[in-house]
Amino acid sequence: MPNSNSPTRMYYSGDLQIGRKCTLPPSQAHHATRVLRLKRGETVILFKGDGAEYAAVVVEANRDRVALDVTGRQTVDREAPFAVTLAQAVSSGERMDYTVQKAVELGVAAIQPLEARRGVVRLSAERAPRRIAHWQAVAIAACEQCGRNRVPPVLPLARLDAFLAARGGQPGNERRVLLSPRAVRRLRDLDRPPGAVVLLSGPEGGLSPEEERAAERAGFLPVRLGPRVLRTETAAAAALAAMLALWGDF
Repeated sequence: MPNSNSPTRMYYSGDLQIGRKCTLPPSQAHHATRVLRLKRGETVILFKGDGAEYAAVVVEANRDRVALDVTGRQTVDREAPFAVTLAQAVSSGERMDYTVQKAVELGVAAIQPLEARRGVVRLSAERAPRRIAHWQAVAIAACEQCGRNRVPPVLPLARLDAFLAARGGQPGNERRVLLSPRAVRRLRDLDRPPGAVVLLSGPEGGLSPEEERAAERAGFLPVRLGPRVLRTETAAAAALAAMLALWGDF
């Protein structure tokens, strides 16, 4: 949980160097002064996704302009002990936002949005990049809250069949896990993965039997999280938390 006495954390996409001044973009400056109520003389923590965090002091704070002096830099690693790519079938509205937010808080390394057969959301070629940009902003905000100094990328939208075909059937050191309420194997039955993990989670209606069989042919192991069927926005977060408890830093 965040410490109310800790300095405000903010993502900054520009160059950060000790002894130099940086200026927040107008929209971010407006948020900093109107929502966060930052004032001249306050200390904040900036990060840009390179694994470090930068101490900075507010030297100017107006409605549309906030300037800061960068005073220090330290590398702080808050990443999970193994890299997880969440391959998540797109869900509707706030459900997908929740999944992205909680996955980032739980240490996911990347998020791959997928179009699945039973998904209720269909994104046009024009709309898809806007949704990816929105989910990337959700990921950045989650990093600001949870203390991560690396921002997980939200990858371009892909069709599930193309995603599975691109991975092939030989996972090697990559552990591929498919969440399925029909599975017999439980997550705790798996050994600690030797390398990275790819976690495949379905949409509101779940993956179809044909999609699950295609995932198995691509090297994904079906597992269930328990006797209850979880909602799409709950399943991935529950699985990530269980992985960290079984194999990670919980």
